[in-house]
Amino acid sequence: MKKILYLPVLALLFTSCELKELPKSEATEEDIFGSEKGLKNYSNSFYRNITSGSDAYKGDAMTDYSAVNRVNDFIIEGAYSREVDELKTLWTWTTLRNINQLIAKCTSPNLSESVKNNYIGLARFFRAWFYYDKVVRFGDVPWVDHPLAVDETDILKAPRDSREVVMKHIMEDLDFAYQHITDAPGDGTTVNKWTALGLKTRIALFEGTFRKYHKLNLATQPEAFFQEAVEAGKLLMETGPFSLNIASDPKNSQRELFISEQPVKKEVMLAVAFNKNQALMNDANWWWTSATYGPRLSLVRPFINTILNSDGSSYTDRPNFEKEEFYDECQNRDLRLAQLIRTPGYKRGGKAAPPNFASYTYTGYQPIKYTLDDPYYDNGGFNTNAVPLMRYAEVLLNYAEAKQELGTFNAADWSKTIGALRQRAGIVNGVSALPTKVDSYLKNTFFPTVDNPVLLEIRRERQIELALEGFRFNDLKRWKSGDLMANVQWTGIYIPTLDKPMDLDRDGTADVLFYDGSKPIPAIEGVTKVAVGGANNSQTMTGDNHLQWGKTMSRKWYDNGKQYLYPIPSSALVLNNQLGQNPGW
Repeated sequence: MKKILYLPVLALLFTSCELKELPKSEATEEDIFGSEKGLKNYSNSFYRNITSGSDAYKGDAMTDYSAVNRVNDFIIEGAYSREVDELKTLWTWTTLRNINQLIAKCTSPNLSESVKNNYIGLARFFRAWFYYDKVVRFGDVPWVDHPLAVDETDILKAPRDSREVVMKHIMEDLDFAYQHITDAPGDGTTVNKWTALGLKTRIALFEGTFRKYHKLNLATQPEAFFQEAVEAGKLLMETGPFSLNIASDPKNSQRELFISEQPVKKEVMLAVAFNKNQALMNDANWWWTSATYGPRLSLVRPFINTILNSDGSSYTDRPNFEKEEFYDECQNRDLRLAQLIRTPGYKRGGKAAPPNFASYTYTGYQPIKYTLDDPYYDNGGFNTNAVPLMRYAEVLLNYAEAKQELGTFNAADWSKTIGALRQRAGIVNGVSALPTKVDSYLKNTFFPTVDNPVLLEIRRERQIELALEGFRFNDLKRWKSGDLMANVQWTGIYIPTLDKPMDLDRDGTADVLFYDGSKPIPAIEGVTKVAVGGANNSQTMTGDNHLQWGKTMSRKWYDNGKQYLYPIPSSALVLNNQLGQNPGW
């Protein structure tokens, strides 16, 4: 199959009309649905319609741990409504029609049952993904499993189906996909039976935790979904071809997955690939380094504080951790810290590259997870690195959390999931024994309602391992922890004193000077000046001398919890007033 990014020319013809309406000189139903080549070309269009590489590396621009240049309207009081244009894109169904077309028309007697079921399995995989996205955003949605005929006006005017009905069908679709897809994993860019299992662990975990923590009174209890996630994860872990990537230099084991041109097939289960020769490139560097193009996303100190020391102890157990300067706080930490942000010793184009306060970071914690280290790639869509959409590491995390929610997680499970991830990250203790101590900082800052030390550590591991991969907002929603979107402070590195140059990476050259923004200060050659405080300045300082960004930027998470779902757009309600509106909107 072709790579996820590619959209075959034939598929462009089939996005909005019945195939029998096409001129016969271009294609016929028999050309497409009566041959394996036609089915292959048609099904390739599903990849691009469902997701893209940028969805992954741009997906965490609205989370609790992301300080950005502008707060998303969704968490600004009164700024988001059922009339916003974004909803017209989110509430679209053309992709579903195209998927259902293949399922309905893949009946040719000229094809073997295994070939037909393979492509029906692919279609049902993408239908499951499509509907998962809709349920996450809107809750109850209409379930449609066939191409609508012109006279089926009753469906167009019907109420939404309950998530109980939709989730049942999603699970059935994924089971069919696993059982019937025969395509091999290939180059890591195409769907196969293992990605069907991986997606099942993701969706089942989401639904189980959403039902549990939101106390939904539905026929299927959360435990049934946790069990689905555990069984799918166990099957994949025991019989699938994937494992954690271990690089020749352990300091690169995780980041290698995000900057390699070809998907690292050992761990990456599904990716979007790019190719310069075919002018198919992404803009990850531009997004993550530009002063104007992207959101200038910087990670925040409360999140960085949750990344463990290399000996497995909590960073916040260090004496006076609050007053450690940037260089010191980066020492002897989980190896993923230096693969996630610029830390002392990081270089770009062969030169030292400390956090760039001149045109990017607000907090000092500047991400590098997806960026290539050559500055050439920074000024446009030039990147050729593959972007993972699903990793084996996620499956381990899904399995661990679901099993813990069932109360069956044991030390052996810990060793092959959380312990394995920590061992890869250079953590030397606590990789084989279940934790027994509640980390008070992690609990009080992020998960005040969680008292179980094992569940706390699983959540810690998830937020560190999957940071900036587009999972965080959905995780907060399913845990009913959306209030973190408004409450986690956007604080940054410790600044001992203003008006004094700082050598952030201690290479002997001063990098930045933070000064009182209400008073002028002369320029110093080679040193970036950053005003703190002063009129109209969003860069301020906390009472304990940490940078703080956006203190005056209002963030709102409504007490009635309405933001756990998006509103049904007004345009849809005009066409069908039986859809009803989500609570609070």
